[in-house]
Amino acid sequence: MKLEYLEHKPGGVLNQYVECFWEYKNTGCEKKHTIIPDGHFEVIAEYESETHSKLYLTGIWTEPKNVIVPENGKVFGIRFKLLAAEFLFPYQIRKLLNKSLHIQQPRCNRETYTKNNFEFFISNATACLKEDIHKIHSNNIDIRKLRLFELIYNKKNYSVEELSQKVGWSSRQINRYFNNQFGLSLKEYLKILRCKNSYQEISNGILSPQKDFYDQSHFIKEIKKYTGTTPKSLYQNKNDRFLQLSTANYA
Repeated sequence: MKLEYLEHKPGGVLNQYVECFWEYKNTGCEKKHTIIPDGHFEVIAEYESETHSKLYLTGIWTEPKNVIVPENGKVFGIRFKLLAAEFLFPYQIRKLLNKSLHIQQPRCNRETYTKNNFEFFISNATACLKEDIHKIHSNNIDIRKLRLFELIYNKKNYSVEELSQKVGWSSRQINRYFNNQFGLSLKEYLKILRCKNSYQEISNGILSPQKDFYDQSHFIKEIKKYTGTTPKSLYQNKNDRFLQLSTANYA
């Protein structure tokens, strides 16, 4: 079976809230995958035999999650950055830590999910999200939050204390915000992002830490904590078990 995976990166103001839109096709028999933590939450639409079957919202993962993609199945997804959780969703994302929730009402209009067409999905979802974001910015967002997430996602290994100083928001207040909104501390979230940022290197056969880890032992320990296995096993990726490492566009 050949994996078919596409990503579309948003531009403009949408980039503050959305990591990417993605499509995954299973062109063969039923396939088992393991999803490993990447620091995002998602809205996922599943299709079986060209017909929309399920829509669900995931929380943030701090542990690996096994999933099954049915025979000839197709999945569309929106991978969200954390800022979207507070302003674009009626659900409490913190209650979905390591969980997913089947939802009846789609994030955007229902027509977005009825057509089995990725470009249509992107276009409709983008229009819907931009409309909501315009309303948010009209009411003003705490500039500290915008700055905090801008720094978090720039792939530099900042500590909680460094982020606190740069944003002008106490570490205690930031951690309270993270626990209340997302269900985990900023410190743990930064560890997840640090591992996520190494997945591409691991998929390319780089099995020693290039940055952000103290040493080889620390690297292996952190990767195993959040993925359930070693960098070597991730690289080997037998039977395309780890979906993110099987898709070259993942970053």
